[in-house]
Amino acid sequence: MRDRVAELALTRESVREGEPSATSKQHAKGKLTVRERLDILLDEGSFREIEMFRRHRATGFGLENRRPYTDGVVAGWGQVDGREVMVYAHDFRIFGGALGEAHAEKIHKVMDLAEAAGVPLISLNDGAGARIQEGVTALAGYGGIFRRNVRASGVIPQISVMLGPCAGGAAYSPALTDFVFMVRGISQMFITGPDVVRAVTAEEISHEDLGGAHVHGTMSGVATFVYPDEASCLEDVRYLLSMLPSNNRELPPSTVPADPADRPNDRLLDLVPSDPAQAYDMGELIQEIVDDGEFFEFHAGWAQNLICGLARFDGHVTGIVANQPLRLAGVLDINASEKGARFVQMCDAFNIPLVSLVDVPGFLPGTDQEHSGIIRHGAKLLYAYCAATVPRIQLIIRKAYGGAYIVMDSRSIGADLSYAWPTNEIAVMGAEGAANVVFRREIAAAEDPDLKRAVLVEEYRRTLMHPYYAAERGLVDAIIDPRETRATLTQALRLLRAKHAPMSHRKHGNPPM
Repeated sequence: MRDRVAELALTRESVREGEPSATSKQHAKGKLTVRERLDILLDEGSFREIEMFRRHRATGFGLENRRPYTDGVVAGWGQVDGREVMVYAHDFRIFGGALGEAHAEKIHKVMDLAEAAGVPLISLNDGAGARIQEGVTALAGYGGIFRRNVRASGVIPQISVMLGPCAGGAAYSPALTDFVFMVRGISQMFITGPDVVRAVTAEEISHEDLGGAHVHGTMSGVATFVYPDEASCLEDVRYLLSMLPSNNRELPPSTVPADPADRPNDRLLDLVPSDPAQAYDMGELIQEIVDDGEFFEFHAGWAQNLICGLARFDGHVTGIVANQPLRLAGVLDINASEKGARFVQMCDAFNIPLVSLVDVPGFLPGTDQEHSGIIRHGAKLLYAYCAATVPRIQLIIRKAYGGAYIVMDSRSIGADLSYAWPTNEIAVMGAEGAANVVFRREIAAAEDPDLKRAVLVEEYRRTLMHPYYAAERGLVDAIIDPRETRATLTQALRLLRAKHAPMSHRKHGNPPM
């Protein structure tokens, strides 16, 4: 027995170390090895590996002569801040991390265990796609992954960390998960690579310009988070997990707050201009009202006219959706609608309350938006809010015009509570535009049209856009002093913490896609 145990220890160590030359190549690319990554991600000494000695059974093309242990993927479970997580990680040193039958079956095992145990699933992706030598069995392996991604969607958090190439059909698994992390310079995702693009379109483009972290972080919206290096990326995976429940039957972890729940927000009186045409940074407002100023923003580089992210009020995790007046005046457009809809759905799936901070002049006008489907895409955000059953609170900071007011979680679509600052303007449109429509004939017939227009604009504003108009009709629950914003939201969230909304009996809805 002692001899066998000694042999086991040597074999384990050999598998963990891998081939020194392959490790050197990985480091030369500026990339960590698979086990170095797991050491950063997981609590020290907590990783429990499964199927370390798994080997493929394929033949042909020389595969029968190369059968390394793990088959290019390290799988198992460990802990993050003492909480269990399942993880699988591609080992680029073995077959370039390419997926074959045995490789896929290991991943299937981990995914099934994550769902059964009700714990988050993390994938560290660094692979060259399907193993070509194994043909259709490799493709079937991806099919099994995709099916499990969908089955676990909204049940357990699924996190994809891109730490190398991800090409072809392999890119659809990260796309099906809840969060995608990417690292500049080493992460790429694309369906067809530069060679195929060149052959079909004659376009010359690099891997990085086609599907690098910058592209997916600012243009496509595929990447939720982008980082300069692997260590900071993996540290933020840990941070994200600290704000998520293990599954959809639990509440997110809470902390003991050091920041007083009733802390006044005097700074807000000077931060937000009363003139609705003047811009300000909504991000600063958010930092002022949340616990310790800590806000974890999602898609920070994409659709920047809408801010989405997680923070805490009184130690409890809350999702925040906010218009950003610094970008496109805070209007809603196609990308912002998709960004917001995805975020609202995630919060609703994992029992995270929602606070919507509204300062929106409407939807972005223009033929490009209309022809690209702003109606269909804008409806995604509307659908997500209407379907959400978590606590929902709306706070109107300044303007809230037209359909965008409704879509930004108004009382009429189900917000539990709606508050407004005394600077709020809720109307079908701005006073200038409204007066031009309502009083068109009077203005045209006036001796001094400009003077008449100014008088009528003021009349419209005074009659229909004063800060108490919506409150008088019960569409706003209270007009609050901006200095009371944090205290008001914290008290409202505390009230709604035990909210229970019965679900209608249906297979599923048919949301706009």
